[in-house]
Amino acid sequence: MNDVMILVVEDDPSIQRLIAVALETQNYRYQMVSTGKMAVQDVLSHRPDLIILDLGLPDMEGVAIIESVRGWSSVPIIVVSARSDDKDKIRALDAGADDYLTKPFSVDELLARIRVGLRRVKSGLNPQEDPVYVNGRLKIDYAANLVYVADKKIHLTPIEYKLLCLLAKHTGKVLTYHFILKEVWGIYDNDSSALRVFMTTLRKKIEADPANPTVLQTHVGVGYRMVNVHEEK
Repeated sequence: MNDVMILVVEDDPSIQRLIAVALETQNYRYQMVSTGKMAVQDVLSHRPDLIILDLGLPDMEGVAIIESVRGWSSVPIIVVSARSDDKDKIRALDAGADDYLTKPFSVDELLARIRVGLRRVKSGLNPQEDPVYVNGRLKIDYAANLVYVADKKIHLTPIEYKLLCLLAKHTGKVLTYHFILKEVWGIYDNDSSALRVFMTTLRKKIEADPANPTVLQTHVGVGYRMVNVHEEK
């Protein structure tokens, strides 16, 4: 049996069974609860390694659970919800969720997202705390402020470098437009046109095929994610 403990917060019996079967195929231990109150209590008492959370719970909003947990814990939270509106995704991600899957979802995709979340837990390191960050063909030497693609040094503007480092720091996590604008430009703005321009130029410099990016993933209407190329294969 895997040492990992996953808390599943879901009130739909059919989705409960689907997630349970998926976790059992990977020998993950899990705890299944159906209310927000039970979820918060379980996080405090059992300290799970990862949380799979539905937003539409009978007693409280899933976003409120995320905010409560984030008050004291950095445990990875993957939202699995029938709510497909971009506003719902952005609210959950800005509250502190690490990822967001819309129902119906692929079991393989859920398991891939779980692996990404658990990898961050097992490493115990923030990628930017290491002097060198490596993700496939991409390498960032933080000490020297240099970036390499396939061992070839590339030139980035200060904004491009700051944007790339932010995404690398949160590898595997979807970052909303609002969060990126605040962290990179220090502004609270919903206009992401400038961000899209910088992402386009950044992809041209680091992606093997900028038209089909494999490292910098777009979540349309929500934000961007630095893909861990080893975990997503």
